[in-house]
Amino acid sequence: MKKKIRIGNSGGYWGDDLSAFRRQLTGGPLDYITMDFLAEITMSILQRQKMKNPELGYAVDFLKQLDESLELVIKKKVRVISNAGGINPIGLGRKIIELAKSKKLDIKVGVVYGDDIVNQLYELTTAGEKFTNMETGQKFDNVRSKISSANIYLGAEPVVKALELGCDIIVTGRVTDTGITLAPMIHEFGWAKDDWDKLASGVIAGHIIECGAQGSGGNITDWEDVKTFHNIGYPIIEMEASGEFTVTKHKNTGGLVCEKSVKEQLVYEMGDPSNYISPDGVACFDTIQLKDEGNNRVRIYGIKGKPEPEMLKVSMSFDDGYKASGTLLISGPDVYKKAKTISDIFWKKVGHEFEESRTDLVVTGSIWPTQLGRADTDEIYLKFSVLDKSYKKVNDFGTMLPALILCGPSGMAVTGGGRPKPSTVVAYWPALMKRDNCRAKVLTIDTSDKEEFFEIEFTIVQHAPVDLPKKIRAKKSKKASGALQKIKLRQICYARSGDKGDTANIGLLARTPEIYNWIVENISSKVVKNFFKGITFGKVIRYELDNLHALNFLLEETLGGGGTKSLMVDPQGKTLSQALLEMEIKVPSSLLKSTKVKNSLCIE
Repeated sequence: MKKKIRIGNSGGYWGDDLSAFRRQLTGGPLDYITMDFLAEITMSILQRQKMKNPELGYAVDFLKQLDESLELVIKKKVRVISNAGGINPIGLGRKIIELAKSKKLDIKVGVVYGDDIVNQLYELTTAGEKFTNMETGQKFDNVRSKISSANIYLGAEPVVKALELGCDIIVTGRVTDTGITLAPMIHEFGWAKDDWDKLASGVIAGHIIECGAQGSGGNITDWEDVKTFHNIGYPIIEMEASGEFTVTKHKNTGGLVCEKSVKEQLVYEMGDPSNYISPDGVACFDTIQLKDEGNNRVRIYGIKGKPEPEMLKVSMSFDDGYKASGTLLISGPDVYKKAKTISDIFWKKVGHEFEESRTDLVVTGSIWPTQLGRADTDEIYLKFSVLDKSYKKVNDFGTMLPALILCGPSGMAVTGGGRPKPSTVVAYWPALMKRDNCRAKVLTIDTSDKEEFFEIEFTIVQHAPVDLPKKIRAKKSKKASGALQKIKLRQICYARSGDKGDTANIGLLARTPEIYNWIVENISSKVVKNFFKGITFGKVIRYELDNLHALNFLLEETLGGGGTKSLMVDPQGKTLSQALLEMEIKVPSSLLKSTKVKNSLCIE
């Protein structure tokens, strides 16, 4: 057994930098490279693709990356794992073999599938699966006939099997982002199925690197701390057999690995930090200990975990009408007055009532809460959007938009290529199913055309009762004192936000322990809910992470339905963390002495 392995990520989503894969290969020694291609809505897009062409249904970008670097993969003996297989992992596996043959290379490809259950839904519901919507509680019966994609979130186990069979490249369907990173650890170190602490450590390591460069300086709040974003280094995990690990990147690359960059990624798309559920086990984010060792190295240790869930998540999608958006460029003078006049003209001209409609004044602060005000400007993008079950109504909307150009105030132009066309709304349906009803399948193919097939049944590991880890409490520091000074929240905190369906999460991180104690007392769910008035329509839930000096807020009913359904300018809530940091607060002056931020001037 090895004592340490190095796993590098080279892609966080379908559309990420294609050159990152080769850069990871050439930048320094690695044992494994992982790539994540699958967002929840991506599966539905790939399903449509396959319906039009049965040979497709996978991320074709992955083949392009292999075409450029397959010789290097073999030469360096780096094993590659990716969920690029999407809806058609077998098709992708065979294409990789064809590619290797054309280059006269000898490889073995592993294909993990069995996650796609779209054609088994009637059978499974008859057997007792409810598939109730996890977010809304809605019953499945009303949408079952509409479902276009349904995929179980598989874990590391079938990927481990492919590694045991000696596969050089492994492509999967809907295996979790964390599962493709955890699998090499289980394989190399022989971690037991009930070693919950080590498995949780692997899950957390996977969470840190699953979003590519976002774990190594990308999207960091204090972006001016990053010397250069050119040739950004994608994150690398140096995992030890003990479960302790280091986050780093290749030398002589851009980006930044530091305490702040790692903490921001840890709170990204987080729910309850004490119960981060994966198919392989539950990771307790509120037990993580972290040490910045400098030189782009952050040490992670002390992680605790709990047993795997009895249910596995199923990501489904279905067609739910149509939507369209169109944009006009409006110039001054009197740009706001013009925008109101044009809006009134347009909506009367369209002549339809829609299920949802929206008007945004882009570049005037329309993505942020109204209390932050609006910027003065000489030009805006006036964006109109609609959603409806009726194709005709949505099509009429698109027809009317260009007709405004000669029928309104001066200084107006259409942008974006003419008439907006209706696009299908893909609605998201998250559900659960019993673990023992799931089957994962592993197919291996090599360049001699030899094939092997295995099926894996999922069962709950029999284990003794697990002692729940004790929550790490923050040390009480001296109470903040001094005259109150009005500042923006970003002076004492940094943050990152993400999305899960219609819920946005904002992880708010204190710059010092003293500041953390203050925000625990003063930045409540009520304060955040009030700040996002007009954007957040559901409840706001707050979780405390004393170990990271962080608060995690879940803002329900915030993203206009989320995914492809939303008409919002920022449908994934990526900018909401930066909006929260603009909140004006009054703090004791002693807090300001405990932190250093560039241009940290008090408002008063």
